[in-house]
Amino acid sequence: MGYHKVRFSALYFFLLYINDLPTVTAENAKLVLYADDTSFVITDPSPIEFADKLNKVFSNVNEWFRNNLLFLNFNKTTCLQFQTKNSQKLSSNIKLLNNPITNSTNTKFLGLTIEETLSWKCHINQILSGLSSVCYAIKVITPLMSEDILKMIYYSYVHSIITYGLIFGGSLPHSTDIFKIQKRMFRIMTKSRSRDSCRQLFKRLEILHLRSQYIFSVLLLFVVKNKNLYTTNQEIHNITTRSNTNLHPPVCNLTVFQKGAYHSGMKLLNHLPLKIKSLSN
Repeated sequence: MGYHKVRFSALYFFLLYINDLPTVTAENAKLVLYADDTSFVITDPSPIEFADKLNKVFSNVNEWFRNNLLFLNFNKTTCLQFQTKNSQKLSSNIKLLNNPITNSTNTKFLGLTIEETLSWKCHINQILSGLSSVCYAIKVITPLMSEDILKMIYYSYVHSIITYGLIFGGSLPHSTDIFKIQKRMFRIMTKSRSRDSCRQLFKRLEILHLRSQYIFSVLLLFVVKNKNLYTTNQEIHNITTRSNTNLHPPVCNLTVFQKGAYHSGMKLLNHLPLKIKSLSN
């Protein structure tokens, strides 16, 4: 008990110690803090202005660290430049305390592997690697366990992995590989044949399949909790139509935005019956 109190106090005092760090980069970057994990988000349409902001932020951070007797872990510090597949990557040579900051094509942030093109393929591949091991473990213990115990194991070791970050990559074609492993697990758990349909197995186990879980997560975890980010059709015009209460779709050309949680969630909500949509209010 005493160890947990000391650990909590250490974390609390650490947060107090760095509480003025966001003010250092407020003009040129958005700061994201989670415990001792610090991320800077810098945006600008102009390559020249972007490079200028980048250098200013790291210069200010360098001074702040020096004044507060703190040091960066350069082995874990990387620069990730978000871009589309066809855009040209900007050359950026960043140094902090004469140490070069590595340019990376992907990075890990709070358990999610984020790529520069936001394709989520690396994250899905990591999930597949972990699920394959769990699938083999379920195959070994299935003869020894009841179906209820297997469901508990599924929710503990599979469901939590699948649902974490599902709203980001759940609509991508690459995610179908996760669905295939999920079906394989259910056939093993129910002692079904490898070619049997899983439609009735999902109902029997009362577990949502991947696509249904994605729809459920996007609607409840993102759209309903962030309705202030959306605009309805009746706010755009005063014409009374059947789709008056629908969310107004923004103009977008990028596929990565169309497949994202914001746009996909809006389309999913608009396709729901009015009786169900009114429950979100």
